[in-house]
Amino acid sequence: MNDLEPIKRKIYEIRGQRVMLDFDLADAYGVDTAQLKRQVRRNMERFEDDDFMFVVTREELSRCQIGTLNIKRGQNIKYLPFAFTQLGVAMLSSVLTSPIAIRINRDIMRAFVSIQHLTIQQLPDSNTELRKEIQDLRDEINEILRDQNDINESTRAQLDAISTALAELQSERPKTTKSNPIGFNPPKE
Repeated sequence: MNDLEPIKRKIYEIRGQRVMLDFDLADAYGVDTAQLKRQVRRNMERFEDDDFMFVVTREELSRCQIGTLNIKRGQNIKYLPFAFTQLGVAMLSSVLTSPIAIRINRDIMRAFVSIQHLTIQQLPDSNTELRKEIQDLRDEINEILRDQNDINESTRAQLDAISTALAELQSERPKTTKSNPIGFNPPKE
């Protein structure tokens, strides 16, 4: 399976699909990229739909860090590459029929399948972890709401006591006492 590691590293995810780019496939098959593209264009009816092959945009290239500029002259990507899905790579085997192409195609198919198995095996664990995290968050939120409710009840009790005290104070009539007027008071006769 370690023979598949170099191939696995050349499988990218673009547009939500696992793909291999034409220059990586050409290198693996031992042919020139232009020759591979010519063969594909001659048999375009085999690769018409996006689930077989599509042309990668410059933005997609930069996102998967393939389209970075190289220092040496003549090594930069001049033409946008074709991206072949697993079905497209399988279809390439009917276009490229050399013994090397057939052998490499088998390895590529095994690499795609092993990546799918890894993805499928990792999903249940991550789902279980996500469920546990969601449940922990729910429990924490419920505890915060209970604490807030307790605070609200004690605050309500205090507000009721204050309201009662104010009502009692208002119900008591203050005693009116005769006070001395302020200022100049003329003598009473």
